[in-house]
Amino acid sequence: MQTEAKILWTSDNKETVENMVLLYAHNAKLKSWMEEVTVLVWGASQKLIHEDKKIQEKIKQMSKDGVKFIACLKCSDNLSITSTLESCDINVYYTGELLSQWIKSGDTIITV
Repeated sequence: MQTEAKILWTSDNKETVENMVLLYAHNAKLKSWMEEVTVLVWGASQKLIHEDKKIQEKIKQMSKDGVKFIACLKCSDNLSITSTLESCDINVYYTGELLSQWIKSGDTIITV
């Protein structure tokens, strides 16, 4: 059975992002605590990524290390920042169905 960390990231609190979301997601992949790590980026977190170059660079590095980042296209279009997210190696598409599948699966979802 493959282990996967599923993280729903909506917070724009930089301390929480740096010291929980990105820290855990990266280490879970690098240290093989989980085989797969997927971070779903929604809402205010997208704006933080758009505005913070340090976080953009961290996401790019994490993507190279195998962490998957996905962002909600509706949110990014509302904020007019889709191209910024895509430039950070984030897969941007309509994610409501994906989140619904996660919920229906009964798997644990970390929500921050």
